[in-house]
Amino acid sequence: MKTLAFAASNHSQSINGALVGYAAARLMKLSRSVEIEFIDINDYEMPIYSMDREKSDGVHPLAQTLFDKIGAADALIVSFAEYNGYVTAAWKNIYDWMSRIDQKVWQDKPIVLLAATPGPRAGANVLQTQEFTAPFFGMDIKGKYGVGLWREAWDGTTLVKDDDIAGIDAAIKGLLT
Repeated sequence: MKTLAFAASNHSQSINGALVGYAAARLMKLSRSVEIEFIDINDYEMPIYSMDREKSDGVHPLAQTLFDKIGAADALIVSFAEYNGYVTAAWKNIYDWMSRIDQKVWQDKPIVLLAATPGPRAGANVLQTQEFTAPFFGMDIKGKYGVGLWREAWDGTTLVKDDDIAGIDAAIKGLLT
């Protein structure tokens, strides 16, 4: 199973990058048929989307490249940073560009939604908004989990709380059914 994994954050030390890496490693331990491709959304930085820009220049080629990567994957693991209760501006811009190719950005691929936050709500808002919009954008959610109070939950290399480990495992197992 070709799985595309990334943090929807452009921060070089993203806790969501750490979480998606952890979840992908757990998934590979559960199934030998899993191949993970990690991407960094910084490699898809584009000008701020505008209808005028699209009309004059067309859809940005990096949007097409990432859209095609999603299309080539069998499954996805995405960890969303929560900025002011929503996705990052960097991810929103990439997403806006891809939605001009096809509103079904996720292309009905099975996906696990994750979030890591320093606060106690564990990305509840960002996960809820992604879940709410899922039917409109072709997202087939197979699992979701948020890790809150990151500094207490992560020792620098792994999750340390049994509840978080079990929550990640339950979410990623949804990709194997």
